[in-house]
Amino acid sequence: MNYEESLAWLEELGVFGSRLGLSRIRRLLQMLGNPQDKYRTIHVTGTNGKGSVTAMLTEILQRSGLHTGCYSSPHLVSYTERVRVDGQDIPEEDFAACLTEVRAAVDVIVADGHESPTQFEVLTALAFLYFAKREVQTAVIEVGLGGTLDSTNVITPEVSVITNVTFEHADRLGGTIESIAENKAGIIKEGVPVVTAASGIPLDIIRRTAEEKNADLFVLGEDFRADRVSGEEAAALYAREGVEPPRGNTQHFSFTSHLMGIEPSLLDLHLMGSYQIQNAAVAVMTAEVLHHSGEQIAESAIREALRFVRWPARFEHMRLGTQDIVIDGAHNPDGARVLRESLDAEDTARERVYVLGILGDKDRRLMLGALLRPGDTVVVTPPQSERAGSLAELADLVRPLVSSVECYADNDRALARGLELAGGKKLLVLAGSLYLVGGLRKKLLDRQKQEAKGGQT
Repeated sequence: MNYEESLAWLEELGVFGSRLGLSRIRRLLQMLGNPQDKYRTIHVTGTNGKGSVTAMLTEILQRSGLHTGCYSSPHLVSYTERVRVDGQDIPEEDFAACLTEVRAAVDVIVADGHESPTQFEVLTALAFLYFAKREVQTAVIEVGLGGTLDSTNVITPEVSVITNVTFEHADRLGGTIESIAENKAGIIKEGVPVVTAASGIPLDIIRRTAEEKNADLFVLGEDFRADRVSGEEAAALYAREGVEPPRGNTQHFSFTSHLMGIEPSLLDLHLMGSYQIQNAAVAVMTAEVLHHSGEQIAESAIREALRFVRWPARFEHMRLGTQDIVIDGAHNPDGARVLRESLDAEDTARERVYVLGILGDKDRRLMLGALLRPGDTVVVTPPQSERAGSLAELADLVRPLVSSVECYADNDRALARGLELAGGKKLLVLAGSLYLVGGLRKKLLDRQKQEAKGGQT
């Protein structure tokens, strides 16, 4: 298959939806020679933050000189974004070649009378196969959904990471916060250390599972901590040490782990948003656990990784001419809450215009209540997904909460209207679903390139 044929086949698989379970992926990987067993792995799950932690850990490993793979989901624009080696997306020709190999195994499985693997299982097998072909040393693997029955849960990692646990995907994961936490804790393996930022009932369940599996557990707030440091405080500390402070959008925090013998240490983080400090602490602690288990990770690699890491559409700041823009794929109530907190922390007084699209199977009412202010202006538009839901219903939910709401079925028109309403003075926020903001982000980047070319002529 070529790349276009590969995409067409993936879309065919997507028609059948997702089905939890590990029998199909295990059979498929066995047909491919169990490529997931040919390198070390780190497994990352959680309700929010798992993508950011995956990105930070990948950057830390790369800057430590390790040949590193990364598997994440969903993508913003192209399937190739999901599979990366040393920071580079899998080339389209390699994507097609690996998928051709995977399809051949799927055809044999189906011919033998077994159930066909799902689209996500096929993509997971493709990633594992590509990493083996590239002979990576370590791969950071992000869970797709939950943990126990997610198709990535066929690996035995060096460290298991559970960022946090909140109430999402309840219909798929048992219907209660306890069942969701048990599902996330399903990635914990016998004797494999666990790092988590979970709290409350979910932490109790994770702690119990770790004890049952004889797995050392490292908990944010108990075994390590992160404290925000203001820009002024950081500047003063750098001045005293004669060190040049970082430039551009950067926040600062102090990382401490008496358990690991780490006294308060100032770190700079390129990713913005107050919630990213917690994510960074989880990534740093995971790196420390890896280091103590024999992985050669230098403190300088951690510092550089956090200072330069990129993770698109997660409280990402962009500028188009005079227009300030924040892009955030907040897609559940907790994500909406922390987005609002991060926006308020930067500037409470500035007026905001949202271009907003939320999937129909999300708790839209709770998300909107957590995110919006009475004076906000909102342009609603659908995410590019079969789960988009009713646009009119979303507008009806938004209307009582804000000063003005407009509705556009076309994403291009919605973005143009958002830019018009913001007018270079109000803050434009693109949010609600990665299936929306990924496409809008690409349109903005294309416009930036066009404007840059125009300025050079």
